[in-house]
Amino acid sequence: MAQSPLYWSQRPKVVTTTKWPEKLLQLLSLPLLMFIFLPMVALFVRTPPERLWANLASPQVLQAIGLSFGTTCITVVIAVILGTPVGYLLARYDFKMRRLFDTLLDLPLVLPPAVAGVALLMAFGRRGLLGGYLEFFGLDIAFTQFAVILAQTFVAAPFYVKAAILGFSNIEPELEQAAALDGAGHAQVFRFITIPLSWTALLSGMVMTWARALGEFGATIIFAGNYPGRTQTMPLAIYLGFEMDLDVALTLAVILVGLSFMILMVVKGFLHHEVRQG
Repeated sequence: MAQSPLYWSQRPKVVTTTKWPEKLLQLLSLPLLMFIFLPMVALFVRTPPERLWANLASPQVLQAIGLSFGTTCITVVIAVILGTPVGYLLARYDFKMRRLFDTLLDLPLVLPPAVAGVALLMAFGRRGLLGGYLEFFGLDIAFTQFAVILAQTFVAAPFYVKAAILGFSNIEPELEQAAALDGAGHAQVFRFITIPLSWTALLSGMVMTWARALGEFGATIIFAGNYPGRTQTMPLAIYLGFEMDLDVALTLAVILVGLSFMILMVVKGFLHHEVRQG
């Protein structure tokens, strides 16, 4: 079974039978854990349930939620369609350009999001590298919903590809070769052997891609703008809310925290179950 990039699903390896190192490490872990936990608690304390439900009826909140879910789902689909062949290529074949390909995939992970937004604007904006050609065909990408999707895909798709590489790499090639010897074609082997055996890694990659796309801010605001109902996703609405309506910002922040926590716990629980079954 392919190992999951979400390391929590792996069983811990016991390194000692005595209790005091465990207790000491738990104590030493508290400062960082509390540093992460307290701001999350502060959000929920500052936003009581009655105010949360009242703000959920706000058109601005509903538009931001709908736009975020719509664009992130499309982003995940694009990442899966375009990223799966890349992941399989890098996992299974050693070629001259492999290191360059792998480095290009790492680049969006380390670039500041604002730089990603400027780069996308310089590539697809009206005065960008491809902007003139796109405008000739009547395509205006910058500051549209499509720009939101492109920004999310740029920063989030590498998470899926990295997970796919890990999943495909952990499959024994002999299993695929045995299926091929039995008469299965390449497509059949990939569909019935490769995908099922790497499913947990692919699923975790999809979830991490979705989560990263949902939280995308810097590249989106530069490349797509912050237009309510058109390009204003939840993070952008939070940013605008701090200037115009703090309650809206807090409501969206609580929703993002709650969604992120629930999705991660569900997927980690599923992966943990898969590891135990495996």
